[in-house]
Amino acid sequence: MYPFFFKTVLTRFSPERAHHLAATAITAVPRLGLSRAADRLTAAGSDLSVRALGLTFPTPFGVAAGFDKDATMVRGLGDLGFGHVEVGTLTAHSQPGNPGPRLFRLPADRALINRMGFNNGGAERAARRIIALRATGKKLPIIGVNIGKSRVVDVDDAVEDYLESTRLLAPVADYLVINVSSPNTPGLRGLQELDRLEPLLTAVKAAAGRTPLLLKIAPDLEDEAVTRIAELVVRTGLDGIIATNTTISREGLRTPARDVEKMGAGGLSGAPLKARSLEVLHLIRAAVPAELCVISVGGVETAEEVNARLEAGATLVQGYSAFIYRGPLWGREINRGLAALRAARRV
Repeated sequence: MYPFFFKTVLTRFSPERAHHLAATAITAVPRLGLSRAADRLTAAGSDLSVRALGLTFPTPFGVAAGFDKDATMVRGLGDLGFGHVEVGTLTAHSQPGNPGPRLFRLPADRALINRMGFNNGGAERAARRIIALRATGKKLPIIGVNIGKSRVVDVDDAVEDYLESTRLLAPVADYLVINVSSPNTPGLRGLQELDRLEPLLTAVKAAAGRTPLLLKIAPDLEDEAVTRIAELVVRTGLDGIIATNTTISREGLRTPARDVEKMGAGGLSGAPLKARSLEVLHLIRAAVPAELCVISVGGVETAEEVNARLEAGATLVQGYSAFIYRGPLWGREINRGLAALRAARRV
């Protein structure tokens, strides 16, 4: 049913407009009092909970940053079966992001290209929204918050910019993520260089207090750089790593090269990222203690693929792009598939 709806209805809208329509529908679930019905519809039927970061995640599968940039869909996404929602990327200063068009579908590859540029309403507004969510007393998924550098701030002043967001958001987040890996903010990926990264991690760790802190890295790093960063995360006392962000690579795509070239710059996400994301997961797991939280994201679409990440050492798994192609019951498909796989192992 959904594939037909996607092909005949959603593709008539620009990708960004379709996303806004989906956001409206998702936020309507709790507003219309449909949370209980949605919860029953998306329930896995067995316990999938994971203990990590001092928190209990109801399922290992969650929504990656970028889908809910301003913490407007948290309850609705939880009702749809996602165990955690990583909101953002949020910046200390509100910003409109890059000019459009800035989001593109690649259906042949089940992928997206985006150059959104951290469009968001700012850390302070999101913090107020999360506080209001918690004040309702309603059931919520685990809320992660992903923070990045404001575009108006020079890279040399990035630490204080991240600290401003940390002071606002760490007190309201279940966990906090430092994003230095988006390809859509000039100079941002340079912060992955160890001489810049270590002071940033140390400062944000101190400011975050007891809130678990993770680092999100790019898939385009050399293997040696992945290992060095993983070792730095351990050395600076962070609680985990998220691997990976989008890629600037365009290799191996089925979409005609001329069409991809017309789309222009941006980060590629979805199925083409699957192999590299898994490689980076293996590299990280080989370099960090077993107890360090590693969240794998990139190219997962089915319960079998999520399960493969867990078996490869991921603590939790996130998705985003496949939501566009699988539809609103994707979280249910993953959860029920994981439950079935675990039941089959017990037989």
